[in-house]
Amino acid sequence: MKEGKKLFKKNTPLKIVLTIFITEIIILMGLGIALQINITNIHKEISTEEITNLNQVDIEIEELSKRLDGILIISSLIFVGIAVGLSVYMSKVIVYPLNKYLKSKDEQKSTEQIEMGKIILHTTEGIVVFNRDGSIALINPAAKKLLKIGPEDNSFEDIFHKYDKNINMEKIIYLDNWTSTTQKVNVEDVTLDVLFSPFRDKKDIPAGVIAFIPDTIEHEKLNNMRKEFVADVSHELKTPITSIMGYADTLLEGEYDTETQKEFLGVIATEARRMARLVTDLLELSRIDSNKKKVKKESFDLGKMVKECQSKLAIEIKKKNHQVENFVTADVPPVFADKDDIERVVLNILTNSIKYTPDGGLIKIYVGFVYNDAYIKIIDNGIGISEEDLNRIFERFYRVDKARSRENGGTGLGLSIAKEILDKNGGSIDMKSEAGKGTEVVIKVPTKG
Repeated sequence: MKEGKKLFKKNTPLKIVLTIFITEIIILMGLGIALQINITNIHKEISTEEITNLNQVDIEIEELSKRLDGILIISSLIFVGIAVGLSVYMSKVIVYPLNKYLKSKDEQKSTEQIEMGKIILHTTEGIVVFNRDGSIALINPAAKKLLKIGPEDNSFEDIFHKYDKNINMEKIIYLDNWTSTTQKVNVEDVTLDVLFSPFRDKKDIPAGVIAFIPDTIEHEKLNNMRKEFVADVSHELKTPITSIMGYADTLLEGEYDTETQKEFLGVIATEARRMARLVTDLLELSRIDSNKKKVKKESFDLGKMVKECQSKLAIEIKKKNHQVENFVTADVPPVFADKDDIERVVLNILTNSIKYTPDGGLIKIYVGFVYNDAYIKIIDNGIGISEEDLNRIFERFYRVDKARSRENGGTGLGLSIAKEILDKNGGSIDMKSEAGKGTEVVIKVPTKG
């Protein structure tokens, strides 16, 4: 097909001219031969009585021949001119557009092949194409990673027989009625569902097999996170419900003095509020995940808002006898974000610093500006967080000290909500900490400019 296109494209106008010119020469030669035959016949038809006039007839025939030769030459020149003009016309009207079309098709095909190559190269799903002899025709990085393919693995058997010797390429091609088959392949501690699909060439002859390997590792991770989330929610709800039911049943079973009743009712109220906070946080996460939560951005003074948050937590600060220092380090421009969202984040971080800093601790708050972001930096000298826990601190329901968190009324969702909120507002949150040496949290919020 490619050679045909090249032959068609090469010297097409010249070929048209030559074809027309040769055709005209053949026609002119035919006319010349016909003329000579007519002249010969004229000689034969002359009678003996007219023999005296033969010389005169020869002279006339000779003149006629010369005239005809001139006509033939002029006709040839005219035909050549017509041929050249016609070839130029056909070249512009037919050949050039067709060549342009074929060229554009080739370019389009080349572009499509490049794009397909990029997709195969960067997709997270593994793809391996095997020739009929089992050799590798194409493989992408994802397949190498998922199947743990090394430099020594160069064929179908090298790759799959080390996991399962029952996976047979010949059977896939010839004995499965040309339908795709899925087989489980255990690679170390991960089970992969590999889809094998045979394919044929243009002559409908078996040409090889394509192996498609979905990235089930990430799917499995997400599935496990979902299961863990459901289990955590169930546990977090079950604990306060059990307490409420237990204390309520106890009050109903007998008569208690006023002090005991107040104590039991206090526990019931505390657990009920804890459940309410948990449900509120879950609803907030649900709205964020489903994109139902609308971000209402406005311009406001970040330093002023931080001072308001500190005032709202004044009672908790006083109870623990903390010293809180607030600094505005620069002329901070107004930020542009959802004010209620940012206030919720700041209150959450400040509350954590107050809770997890021993009595009489020091908390420093800095408000500043760098590049296009305003920032809030909150530093405490509290119990701190280990490096291992720090890597998971923004996961839902993850808590460094679950017992202490529950005791302080935490739901384990505050930091994950804070991160989601800041992502929605174009901001960020970063945390540095060391066990026993305090924690530093930096919140960045974009300015209006």
